Amino acid sequence: MAHRRRVPLPHPPRILKLLGRAIGLPFSEVTHYWAQESRSIRTGSSALALGLGATLIAGIVLASAEDELEAIPGLLALIPAAIGMRGAIFGALGSRLATGILTGEFDRRISRKSYLGRQIEASTILSVASATQAGLIAWAISRALGLRTIGLLELVAISLVGGMLASLVLFIVVIVMARRSDAVGFNLDDAGAPIITATGDLVTLPALLVATLILRVPTLALVTGAVGLIGGTIAVILGIRQREPTIRRVVRESLIVLTIAVTVDVLAGVVVEARAEEQFNAAALLVLIPPFIANCGSLGGMLSSRLASKLHVGVLVPRVVPGRIALLDLSLTTLLAALAFTGVGLAGWLAAVIVPGVEPLSVAATLSVTLLAGLFALPILGFAAYASAATSFRFGFDPDNHGIPIVTATMDLTGVLCLLGAITILQVGV
Repeated sequence: MAHRRRVPLPHPPRILKLLGRAIGLPFSEVTHYWAQESRSIRTGSSALALGLGATLIAGIVLASAEDELEAIPGLLALIPAAIGMRGAIFGALGSRLATGILTGEFDRRISRKSYLGRQIEASTILSVASATQAGLIAWAISRALGLRTIGLLELVAISLVGGMLASLVLFIVVIVMARRSDAVGFNLDDAGAPIITATGDLVTLPALLVATLILRVPTLALVTGAVGLIGGTIAVILGIRQREPTIRRVVRESLIVLTIAVTVDVLAGVVVEARAEEQFNAAALLVLIPPFIANCGSLGGMLSSRLASKLHVGVLVPRVVPGRIALLDLSLTTLLAALAFTGVGLAGWLAAVIVPGVEPLSVAATLSVTLLAGLFALPILGFAAYASAATSFRFGFDPDNHGIPIVTATMDLTGVLCLLGAITILQVGV
C-alpha cells in the first residue's frame, strides 16, 4: 500500500516565531489550533463576509436617506444607538443560547418555562427598555450639545416603533440560528455575532425610516412617545423584580451595561462621526467607516462569546493575564481579522468605484488604511473582550450579558479613531 507523502507546512516568518516564544505560545501550537478549529474559521469567515455585504447595503440606504435625516433633526444621533442596541441585546442573546447549547440547558420549545422562552422574555424586556432609553439619551445629549432636535416624545416614538420592528426580525433570526446550531452542531459562538450584527445593521435603519412616518400624525406620535416612556419604565421595574431567576438576572445585569453602551453609541454618532467628516478629506474613505466599525464589533463579539462559553464550562480560568486558551482564541480572532479587514478594504474600494460622484483611491491605498487601522483595533477589541468576560465572571456575573455590549460600544467609539490614526500616519487622501 502506497503511503501518501506529507507536504510540509511553510516556515512562518521569524518575527512570528519570536512573538510566540515571548508569550509562551509556539507558532506550531497556533497552527495546530487553527487546523483543529478549521470549521470555526470557515463558519466565522462566511458570517463576516455576509456581514460585510449587509453593512455596505446599510451604508447605501443611509446615503439615500439624506433628505429624511435633514428633515428630522436628532435622527442622526439616534441611528448609531438604535443599531448598537439591537446588536448588543441580540448578540448577548445569541451568546447565552450558545452557552445553553454547550451546557445542555437549551431546548427548542418556546414556553414560559423553557430555557429558550425565558431568554426571549428577558430580551423582550430589554428591547422595550433600551428603545425608550435610546430616544431619551439621544434627545438629551443633542440638547446638551446645542444641536437641533425634534421633541422628546417624537424621538422616543421613532425609537420605540423602529426598535420593535427591527427586534421582531432579529428574534426570528436568532431563534432559527440557535435551533439550527443545536440540530446540525455548528458553533453558534462563531457565527452568531457577525450575522446578528449584519442583520441589525440591515434592518434597523429601514425600520427607523419607516417609523418616522408616525410624525405625519402628530397626536399619534406624542401618544406613542408617552406610552413608550411609561412602558419602558414599567418594563424595567417588572424585569428587575421578576420572580423567575434567569430573567431577573439577565435584566439586572444587562441594564447598567446597556445604559453605558447606548450613551457611548450616541456620543459616537454625535461627536466622533461629526469630527470624522472634517478629517476624512477623501470621500472614498467615508465609505470605510460603517463596515470597519461593524467588523470590529463582530470580531470582538465572536471572541467574547467564545471566552464566555469556555468560562461557563470551566475550560478557561479568569486570570488577570490571559492564559494559553485565551491566547489561542485571540490568535484565531487575529486570523479572521486579517481576512475581515482585507475584505473591508476591497469592498470599500469597490463601493467607492460604484457610487456616483466619489473619486476612488487606489486599491493599495485603501487596503493600507484598513489593515493598519485593523492592526490598531485588534488589541483594543481583544482586551475589551477578555477583560469584560474575565472580570464579570470573577465577580459572579454572567459574561454573556456583559461581553458583547461592552465590546461593541467600545469599538463604535474607537473604530473611527483607529481609522483616523491610520489615515494620519499614511497621509492618504490629503
